[in-house]
Formats: sequence, structure tokens, C-alpha cells
Amino acid sequence: MIPILFFLFAAVAIASGIMMIVHRNPIYCALFLILTLFAVAGLFVLLNAPFIAAVHIIVYAGAIMVLFLFVIMLLDLKSETSRQRPGGLLRILSIVVSGVLFAELVLFLRSGTTNPPLVEGDLKIGSTKEIGNLLFTEYLLPFEITSVLLLSAIIGSVILAKLKLK
Repeated sequence: MIPILFFLFAAVAIASGIMMIVHRNPIYCALFLILTLFAVAGLFVLLNAPFIAAVHIIVYAGAIMVLFLFVIMLLDLKSETSRQRPGGLLRILSIVVSGVLFAELVLFLRSGTTNPPLVEGDLKIGSTKEIGNLLFTEYLLPFEITSVLLLSAIIGSVILAKLKLK
């Protein structure tokens, strides 16, 4: 049953990811991204990481995507996307970046890298206790730096919003 669910979630994630990239309407792109995030959360559940799956849905699919949808609706991107076409330099740059990413994918697939088999102790990787222990011991400095960056971003956005009101 688990392999069937794994392939189902993986197929949904890949299909909705592709639809997110190729669709022209930004609202539909955001909705396909939400579907992709839900499918990836399902994969986390299958990997015995329910906390990461719950945080994934709450933070990414819940909070951030709702914010994206509000911004897309407020900016009225529908009229601008129909007028603007990428220019020559931007089109060439996107082709070059796509080629580099495709070359990296081919090199990764040819390298034959495989993950080591899971041992019994690795099954607690996604648990709340293990994540808390890692955040407040091994990754304390990056965690604190991230919190300071987020706080400065919040303060900066409030200042910018206040300047536009005056």
C-alpha cells in the first residue's frame, strides 16, 4: 500500500509542478503550487515525518500561499501578463539557465548516487523532539540568524508601508 501511495503522491507532485510552470494565469499557478505542497507533505507522512508534513502544510500551503494569492489579486497581474513578453536578452538568459539546470540534472542522474539504507535510528528524523533538539543544539546559530533576518524584514516592510501612507 505504501509504494502505491508513494507513487501516487509523487505523480501528483510532478504533474502539478509541471502545470504550475506551464500555466499562464498566476492564480492557477499558485493553486497548482499548493497542490504540489500537499503532495510533498503526503510524501513526508510516508517517510514517518508527520511534524514536517504538518509544518509544511501550515506554513507553506497555508500562510505563504494565501499571502501570494492576495498579492497576485491586488496587483492585477492578469492585464500585465497579456501585454508583456520577455525580451531578447531575458529570453536568452532563461534558455542558458534552463540548459545549466538540465545539464546538472543529467550529471546527477549519471552519477548514480543513491541514498544509504535507513537504519532503525533514522526513523526518528522527522519527530518533533528530534527537530527541537537539533534546532537548539547543533543549528542554534543559523536558527537565531534566521530569526533576526525575519524580524528585520518585518520591521522594514512596516517602515515601507508607513512611508507610502504619508
